[in-house]
Amino acid sequence: MIVKDTLTNGVRVIAEKIPHVRSIALGIWIGTGSENEDEGNNGISHFMEHMMFKGTKTKTARQIAETFDEIGGQVNAFTAKEMTCYYSKVIDEHFGTALDTLAEMFFESTFAEEELEKEKKVVIEEIKMVEDTPDDLVHDLLSTVALQNHSLGYTILGSTENVKGFTREDLIQYQADHYTPDNIVISIAGNLPADYLQQIARWFGSFQGKQKAKTKQKPIFIADSLSKAKSTEQSHICMGMPGLAVQDDRIYTMTLLNNILGGNMSSRLFQEIREERGLAYSVFSYHIAHRITGVFAIYAGTANGQEDEVISHIHDTLDKVIRDGLTSFELKKAREQLKGSMMLGLEGTNNRMSRMGRNELLLGKHKTLDETLDLVNRVTIDEMNQLAKELFSSSRALALISANGKIPASFRRN
Repeated sequence: MIVKDTLTNGVRVIAEKIPHVRSIALGIWIGTGSENEDEGNNGISHFMEHMMFKGTKTKTARQIAETFDEIGGQVNAFTAKEMTCYYSKVIDEHFGTALDTLAEMFFESTFAEEELEKEKKVVIEEIKMVEDTPDDLVHDLLSTVALQNHSLGYTILGSTENVKGFTREDLIQYQADHYTPDNIVISIAGNLPADYLQQIARWFGSFQGKQKAKTKQKPIFIADSLSKAKSTEQSHICMGMPGLAVQDDRIYTMTLLNNILGGNMSSRLFQEIREERGLAYSVFSYHIAHRITGVFAIYAGTANGQEDEVISHIHDTLDKVIRDGLTSFELKKAREQLKGSMMLGLEGTNNRMSRMGRNELLLGKHKTLDETLDLVNRVTIDEMNQLAKELFSSSRALALISANGKIPASFRRN
C-alpha cells in the first residue's frame, strides 16, 4: 500500500512498506531538469547532480563513496528533461546512514572551487563520450530538430562552452531557485522502519524556499531534418512524430501501440526491417511522455548506403498501419506483454521507488497495479487504430548520423 504524507513545508513523502524484503530503496526527486534551463545555462541541472557528490561540510567526495561501500549499499543519481533524482539502495538496517548521507549531500554540499574545476573536466569528457556514441547522440539530435526553440529540445548534458563557464554562484542560485520544498518528493520502498517519516522530517521538514512558477508553453513539433557527418561503420536513423503528454487518457493505448510497432522482437518494425530484409541489427520504437507534450520515435542502425531503403521501409510500415490498421491478435499479445513487464518490474524495491517518485512529480497521483492493469485491459482495437491513424498521419522529423551526413531522398516523401 502506498502512503503519501506532506511535511509542513510542502515536501512530499511517498512510501510503500514491503515487510518481506530486507532492502530499502530511497530517492530524493526534484522536479527540475534541462526543461527548466535556457540557452545560457543549459547543462546546469546535470552539472549540479555531479557536484552533489563532490564533498559536504563534513565529508570529502571519497568519504561519501566510502560511506556507501562500508554498508554494502548502492548510490547514484540521474538528470532527465523534467527531473533530477539522487537515490540509494541499502539493506534495511542501514536506512538511517543512507538517508543521513543523501540529506547531507542535498543540504550541505560545499561546491568547492577545486572540485568544481575538476568536475568540469569530467562532464566535458562525458559530453565527448556521447559525441563518440552515435546511437545515443542521434536521439538528442531528434529532440533538437523536432522541439527546436523549446527547452525540451535541449540536451541534458549541455555544451562544453556552458560547462566551462559554470561558477559556484551559479550552482547556489540554481539550487535556491529549484531545490525547494514544493518541488521535492522523497520516495521510499522496502522494509521501512516505523519512524521513517520522523527521520525524513528531521532533515527535510523545516527548510524553506519557493520554486519559481513554471510557465512553459507546449512546444510546436517541427517536421524537419537534421544530419551530422561522422566517420562511422553504420548510419544511425531516428524518425519522430508528435506523441502524447503523460496526463493524456490514451497513454496506455500509446504504450500498447508502441509495443506492436517496435517494442519487441515480434514487432512489425523488427520483423520487417531486421528479420525479413536483414537491413539492421538494432531497430525499435519508443514513446517519451512529458508533462506538456510527447514524442514517438523510431530508431534503426544500418550500413552506410542503406539509409534510403531503411527509411522507405519505415514509411511503408507506418503507412500500412494507417491503411489497414492493427489486429486483435496483436493487441492481445501486446497487452499480455505489457502486463507481464509491469508486474515483473515491480518485484524490486528500486523499481517501486522510481515508479512512485516519477508518478508523484509528473502526475501527482498513484494508481494501484490492479487499477493500471484494468486500464490496459480496457483498451480496444478501435481505440488503437484511431490513435495510430492520428499519430502516424502527422508529418515526421528525422535525425541522421552517417558517413556523408546527407538526408536520403526517401525522407522527402514524408
